[in-house]
Amino acid sequence: MIYTKAILTLFFSIGMYVSLAIGENVGSVDLSINSLRTETLQNPEGIDVKQPRLSWKINTSISNTYQTAYQILVASSPDLLSPEKADLWNSGRVDSDESVMVKYAGKDLASDTKCYWKVRVWTNHGESVWSEEAYWRVGLLYYKDWKGRWIGFDRAFPWEKISTFPTLGARYFRKEFKADKQVEEATAYIIGLGLYELNINGHKVGDAVLAPTPTDYTQNVKYNTYDITQLVQSNSDNAIGVVLGNGRYFTMRQNYKPYKIKNFGFPKLLFQLVIRYKDGSREVISSNDQWKGTADGPIRNNNEYDGEYYDANKEFDGWDQVGFDDSSWLQAEYVQEPRGDFEAQLNENMKVMQEVMPVSITPLDQNRYILDMGQNMVGWLQLKVRGEQGDTVKLRFAESLEDNGELFVTNLRDAKVTDTYVLKGAEEEVWEPNFTYHGFRFVEVSNYPGIPQLSDFVGKMVYDDIATVGHFETSDETLNQIYQNAWWGIAGNYKGMPVDCPQRNERQPWLGDRAVGAHGENYMFDNVRLYKKWLEDIRLSQKEDGSIPDVAPAYWRYYSDNMTWPGTYLMIANMLFDHTGDTSVLVHHYPAMKKWLDYMATRYMNEDYIVTKDSYGDWVVPPPTIAAGTGQNADVKRPSALISTAYYYYFMEMMSKFARLTGIREDIEAYQVLKDKVGKAFQQEFYQEEGYYGDNKMTDNLLPLAFGMVSESNEQKVFDHLVETIEVKNKGHLSTGLIGTQWLMRTLSDYGRADLALKLATNRTYPSWGYMIENGATTIWELWHGNVAKASMNSQNHTMLLGDLMVWYYEYLAGIRPGDESPGFKAISLQPTFVEGLDYVRASFDSSYGEIGSHWERKGKRIIWKVKVPVNTTAKVVLPQDIVTKVSLDGKILPEGQKEVSLGSGEYEFVF
Repeated sequence: MIYTKAILTLFFSIGMYVSLAIGENVGSVDLSINSLRTETLQNPEGIDVKQPRLSWKINTSISNTYQTAYQILVASSPDLLSPEKADLWNSGRVDSDESVMVKYAGKDLASDTKCYWKVRVWTNHGESVWSEEAYWRVGLLYYKDWKGRWIGFDRAFPWEKISTFPTLGARYFRKEFKADKQVEEATAYIIGLGLYELNINGHKVGDAVLAPTPTDYTQNVKYNTYDITQLVQSNSDNAIGVVLGNGRYFTMRQNYKPYKIKNFGFPKLLFQLVIRYKDGSREVISSNDQWKGTADGPIRNNNEYDGEYYDANKEFDGWDQVGFDDSSWLQAEYVQEPRGDFEAQLNENMKVMQEVMPVSITPLDQNRYILDMGQNMVGWLQLKVRGEQGDTVKLRFAESLEDNGELFVTNLRDAKVTDTYVLKGAEEEVWEPNFTYHGFRFVEVSNYPGIPQLSDFVGKMVYDDIATVGHFETSDETLNQIYQNAWWGIAGNYKGMPVDCPQRNERQPWLGDRAVGAHGENYMFDNVRLYKKWLEDIRLSQKEDGSIPDVAPAYWRYYSDNMTWPGTYLMIANMLFDHTGDTSVLVHHYPAMKKWLDYMATRYMNEDYIVTKDSYGDWVVPPPTIAAGTGQNADVKRPSALISTAYYYYFMEMMSKFARLTGIREDIEAYQVLKDKVGKAFQQEFYQEEGYYGDNKMTDNLLPLAFGMVSESNEQKVFDHLVETIEVKNKGHLSTGLIGTQWLMRTLSDYGRADLALKLATNRTYPSWGYMIENGATTIWELWHGNVAKASMNSQNHTMLLGDLMVWYYEYLAGIRPGDESPGFKAISLQPTFVEGLDYVRASFDSSYGEIGSHWERKGKRIIWKVKVPVNTTAKVVLPQDIVTKVSLDGKILPEGQKEVSLGSGEYEFVF
């Protein structure tokens, strides 16, 4: 039963509430539908899902509103979008409370068709009006739907160099065509590898940058789809222009460690334009050897590590417009297609998401200046300049400065991180790169003609075009600044895959960095599609024998075999299910996950059920003191059979859950039997009679506590050792690396020491997140001692050491988490930890159903807690067990001793 603000409320001794709404039917008043999504995307162009899933949100100010039925209409044109005419699907009234991921069940859909849809719902308070229309476009479903051929230049030109540090310029391709009738609709399909920009009649198509999303191109390549109807001129000649950058396809380091680094080839293009005319006819313009191309353009080099070199004197004005003289250009050449399957891209491309203005500019010498952006960011710098033809301005990027004011670049290894612009001598020239990005706070500006001003530069922050859906704030400024640092670091490292860092010669999608971090990130960003794509990257990187790499896509062939990095595969799948309720993720990936676990057991589990193979141990544990860490190399592996065995146990329970949810119940018993054997072996091998595990390190004790491996009789002893290590040995500080920090904050809180977790979170002395802030960090460091460590592995923008901190912020301090009864926030659990030391916590999260809010504040000796529950969901509120005062809910006193309340949608206030 659910509490609601209604006409009549009955109190029951069981501590729950039920409302009786008397004759209430508001019809369409104050009840609307919005946020229509197809495969969680808004009006997606070119999806290759044959039965896409549809979602919507219900808006009303009426409390305790839930859906009782829906009706969906899908039609091939807006004119047919009515119950009488819908030609693709009329669901009729379906009695259901589903409003998220409702599967399309209409007619079979053909490639390159547009589907319009709308929905109405019935609720316990009446019926809505029809929603506004939305749409999705079906992409090219089959290989044979592609009529064009791959074009490119599979060679370097005389002015280019193929070496460890290559200089390969952009490839420019163009084609003119005539649309000799009235255009009804024009749709462009493009695969431009490694990166592309598409122009029609001199106008850039879309606002994406660094597109498409990166993959292992031997496994799959992504195509993008654009509606370009407004750009194609009817009864007129038109021009297509495509620029190809190198991206990950022509890899950043050529002829270097080929046993490790994958290389895919020279940039190439597949393009298809489908025009539908108003007379009903159809025309296809596609890539072939009748296109013209050149590599002798203004982008002389582009490299993700090294930057972009742009010579404005090589520009060819109007090259992407009708009438350009391309007689000196080459005929496009047919090239081999990539080995990977062609797939529609269902995750967002990158975009310039924010502009950052510099805060200061300081001269270094006669022709060099240091620009300070005030924030470690990811993207590039837009330049405005006046000068003589041939003047060459260089922009070199770094995260911090040496003591003498010069850029600190040692931690960038061999990445050159330099953008170069050669002026053509115009009155004012404005430029920014196309096919590179940098991680930086500081920029060295050299050879700038005249005296540069702050207004001559704009920082462009670039990351995947996904919304920020979470808000978090507390009364503690350290917690708030950590959150801001985390936001900048997480966002900046979303690059169509979650990369580790954005600045040095690495930028790889390491699995271990996001195992738990992704869980917290999902409260902050609408990143479900990104992580679904990444799961597929991981699945496709699996070898036939079952092994999974530490990096996926496997641009680096690191198949080291361990439980923690590849195990991220399972943990991300688990997070996606818990946060979306989408079992298809588990169904799709279950065979690969099972295969990997079988592989690890076969190769590395001994006869005593100990998993003997590990690679990294508790990566980057902090040195005991800053002095001990000064100048020391942090790239030290400490393999641990304790860690690998504990994780195997943990994954057996997770796989039992997956087997149950996917209907493969015959696997459950085997998982449980093996889990029990591993658990017993773990106790025998690692538990010490003094009451701790292993060497009594924090992580040695954290993992068995977090994974439920400790017997009830030993739990307190083990936990006491953990606390003693923190409070006594570490003097109130952590000593965990990447693995232990992923379980630290939640485990302390679960065992009743949220106060100690808060101390760790708010520390400003070494080692801590606050210590980073004390030393000028505006993102999260790779190392706890990042200000003094050896520079060879010392990124100042990593997210891995966040561990479970963001999860703790949202699920413990704010108390927001998916309910046990129904995943995907259909049922919500609200149970904050009202920890002493904080005066308030204000958090919200925009779920698939709407905004969930939890705001609590101390007022003298009382706590005022306001919660928000979205429509068509329920929430279980759990109050602190130690409350001795009376509790009121919206001014009404709850029965004495009541600790749980079930709520319907609405906004509520508890006081106690």
